Amino acid sequence: MMQNRASEQKPRETRRIFLKSTGTFVTGLCLAGRSTAQEIQSTRAGKETLALSGGSKAVTCPHADADHWPRYGPKEEEAVVKLIRDPNYTPIEELEKDWKERFQVPHVRAYCNGTSALTTMFFALDLPAGSEIMVPSYTFFATITPMRFFGLVPVFVDINPRTLNFDLEDAKRRLTKNTKALLPVHWIGLPCEMDHICAFAREKGLIVLEDACHAHGASMQGKFMGSWGRMAAFSFQATKPLPAIEGGMANYQDRADYERGSTLGHYDKPQRFPADSPYRKYQGSGLGLKLRMHPMAAVLARCQLQGLDERNASYAAQVRRLNDRLRDLPGLYEQAARPDMKRIYYAHNMLFLDETRAGMTREACVKALRAEGVQARAYSYPLQHKLALYAESKWWHHAPVIPELSGSEEANRTSIALPMFTCEVPEVVDQYAKAFEKVWAHRKELGNA
Repeated sequence: MMQNRASEQKPRETRRIFLKSTGTFVTGLCLAGRSTAQEIQSTRAGKETLALSGGSKAVTCPHADADHWPRYGPKEEEAVVKLIRDPNYTPIEELEKDWKERFQVPHVRAYCNGTSALTTMFFALDLPAGSEIMVPSYTFFATITPMRFFGLVPVFVDINPRTLNFDLEDAKRRLTKNTKALLPVHWIGLPCEMDHICAFAREKGLIVLEDACHAHGASMQGKFMGSWGRMAAFSFQATKPLPAIEGGMANYQDRADYERGSTLGHYDKPQRFPADSPYRKYQGSGLGLKLRMHPMAAVLARCQLQGLDERNASYAAQVRRLNDRLRDLPGLYEQAARPDMKRIYYAHNMLFLDETRAGMTREACVKALRAEGVQARAYSYPLQHKLALYAESKWWHHAPVIPELSGSEEANRTSIALPMFTCEVPEVVDQYAKAFEKVWAHRKELGNA
């Protein structure tokens, strides 16, 4: 599958290419091609013996802490101490106010985690039992499993293996008479093609939801992720771009969804709804759950929100410093955004290897890079549709269809994860680039090994 895509590329293409996947073209940035400067660098690197063969490592700068996350400082410490000295719940409402203003959303509600935020979305839909929601299998369990508590059933959709995001053409083929909603996931900060997804949903009368748990501050066409769908969920778990150790937020475009979703997990909120709200009468009991965010998480989230844009810009610039130097290495690609997208980076700098064009296997490539001191690893994400929960019909209104998802499988065969550096380490970035150039200069012998 990757070999076919590679053969379609023009020799002089550099960063922007169009990848043909599952019947449509998806825009991406290409890390393949040629440049004179890169060829010169590769030639020089080729004179050096690989570390695998006894040569010196390319990466010698210590960087064990360079991808440490989360990074808290005096501001967070002061806010936490202040709360300890005066325990109260006002930070939660303050965070909701800040979030609503920052992202210009009509209604928001903070929850104890992103899973809870997703759960309230499914409850707020108030769909009949047996309704199906189209969702990628290449996602964390929380995007899907809460559906079953409300009689909803997932329709597993493939991803584009070069974006790791929702493959709309595959979704079109899997549409059933029971399909009511689409739930794309903006994977590690890359926006899904929400313009196309929303257009298809309008055509078919479907609801659009968003799992934006990785996409705090990402946007497309000037519109934030989490603002395209009827509802969206964010996570503030410790590894996320906006870390509060634990926590979550839901965006609601419609008042009815906001009131119904809030009432599920907040027993003390219905009294604040307008007099005509059908949920005011549930003050004091809610609708059965308590999903309130811890105020300690709220103060951390508020502090982190203040510097979100600066962090996102800094991390993106650092990824570009590395990836822009790797873009001409044959057979190497990145998880790349369309020109009208403003992506963020979270957790990994994800690359993909076309073994045929690169002339070496992923295993050989990663082994050589690691020997040079690069913290690279072959990356394979657990696919939801292969887990036991979905094979047992007793948990679902009706059994989910277990499909073949070639794009998801290809992503797991070809992905190479690099660390996402969370502090400025230009020397390390430079040495990483040199390590890749060195390995690519020896790729023929690595391929024959």
